Amino acid sequence: MLCLIPALQGFSADTLAWNTNKSLVTADISNSRLFDVLEKVARLARWHVFVEPDTDRKVASKFKDVPPGEALRLLLGELNYALVPGNSNSVAHLYVFRTSRQNATQELQPAKVAEKPEGGKPIPNELIVRLKPGAKIDELAKLLGAKVTGKIDGFNAYRLQFDDQAAADAAKEKLASNSDVASVDENYSVDRPNSPRSLQSSSVPPPQLALKPPTDNNRVVVGLVDTAVQPLGNNLDQFLLKQVSVAGESQLDPNSPSHGTSMAETVLRSIQNMTKGSTSVQILPVDVYGPNESTSTFDVANGIAQAVNGGAKIINLSLGSQSDSGFLHSVIQDTSKLNIPIFAAAGNEPVTTPFYPAAYPEVGGVTAIDQGQLASYANRGSIITLGAPGTSIVYYNNQPYYVVGTSASSAFVSGIAAGYMDANHSSASQMQTFIHNNFGIKIMSGGK
Repeated sequence: MLCLIPALQGFSADTLAWNTNKSLVTADISNSRLFDVLEKVARLARWHVFVEPDTDRKVASKFKDVPPGEALRLLLGELNYALVPGNSNSVAHLYVFRTSRQNATQELQPAKVAEKPEGGKPIPNELIVRLKPGAKIDELAKLLGAKVTGKIDGFNAYRLQFDDQAAADAAKEKLASNSDVASVDENYSVDRPNSPRSLQSSSVPPPQLALKPPTDNNRVVVGLVDTAVQPLGNNLDQFLLKQVSVAGESQLDPNSPSHGTSMAETVLRSIQNMTKGSTSVQILPVDVYGPNESTSTFDVANGIAQAVNGGAKIINLSLGSQSDSGFLHSVIQDTSKLNIPIFAAAGNEPVTTPFYPAAYPEVGGVTAIDQGQLASYANRGSIITLGAPGTSIVYYNNQPYYVVGTSASSAFVSGIAAGYMDANHSSASQMQTFIHNNFGIKIMSGGK
């Protein structure tokens, strides 16, 4: 669950929830220190927060679903504040002060959250069954009392739905001894990542790219497994191949960019940086969310398979969860054997627990770097090998937006990788050497 909208518990019953996806804030705070509240704001909004020393006070405020600006006014009372949006290489800065913004010099650290246990949320009435070659699913599903709700061609894999968890558990026991079955796995949910947030203005222009024909029919395609991608405008739609959907028709807000849209533009901006503005790289958008609030490890695996079938030479996964899916891992292993690199977001908790699929050894897990340091919100740990900027400026309907998180970091690296392969006519292995030489990091458990 790459971009969660968490609610942090304060002292006693105090709560603060910052819905970055809808830009709405809810609070029920009866008696908390200002610094404690602002540390939570830094964590939830992913801002750098600076306070004028000796400004601490008690906060008591209760409201529901108000915009961030109004929420800050209700939380801060008579104090002044200034919110400065970040550029393409930094996050937004919030300054809180009594006298002047220049005196807001004390930086607050984001409030820490207890690490979550390994594992995620299995969909209780579903299983993923992979059959051996030649075996058929229809008779087996009928015997189990299951409905086949999805399949992945080429993997002999099927998504089975049961009446309830008890029926799924009983079927799992039966399947364990069935000679036609290669594997049985839970199907885990994966939350929808957050959409970008709007900016008043930005000095960073939209990407400017010219599409050129590939040389020697060696076209580089980036498989973008994400939410649906909207029209990009600014002459960028020629870089999008026909979108594939594995989860139904999407229902996106036409007034704001989706997460997938922001990742596509982030990839293209990185390609521009590597190719001096002329490239044959194109993006294959694969929508694994459709109209749903979450997807599943089955659909993510299906999205990877669709990207491979569509000719992807690189796959970007700016999504994930704490669910270790044996089935998803097997699909990633099969993809890796085809010499197709996969880059994935490391997660935004920040914790050291594994975040999948970034934690799989075949995947380049990318965390966020802010001004040369590990970003305060970014996941860390020895299994993370790559780091890149975690803030991206994108445009939608000529309005600037920014997205913050390791999703942007992963898309940044995927774009650099594709641009490098295109500009240098390099192999995937040569590209990976370049990526690890330039973006490789060693972050131990303490985040140092």
